[in-house]
Amino acid sequence: MLDDSGGPPAADDEAPGEPGEVQVIVGADRVRIVLSGDVDSDLGGELSEATAEAERHGLPVEVDAHHVTFMDSAGVAFLAGLSLRSPHRVRLLRVPPTVRFLLEVTRIGELVDLVEDDEATPFRPLTEPQQ
Repeated sequence: MLDDSGGPPAADDEAPGEPGEVQVIVGADRVRIVLSGDVDSDLGGELSEATAEAERHGLPVEVDAHHVTFMDSAGVAFLAGLSLRSPHRVRLLRVPPTVRFLLEVTRIGELVDLVEDDEATPFRPLTEPQQ
């Protein structure tokens, strides 16, 4: 987008990012951590809690990154820490291009399995959401 002068917008003109969220869902055979929005230092506490929750269950962990719009070093550190602390190899589901780039540049992608489509193994939460 260009400003009125024909140049790029000033930093103040950029739209704020989408607030990030972390959700942990315990399944029958694995833990799924769902990330969405901007995964940055504002989520530091929630990312630590998600790691601790996943670790408590001792099940394989998968991270659904489909709705991540931005990720900084806090998100990369979360993925690295999660992969190092889990007794199972961590799976990243439906990774958007921006996150995939970070995984390649930081080489964190070597510590996790990237999965484009997880339809082969449906996720079954321990408790079904109430409607």
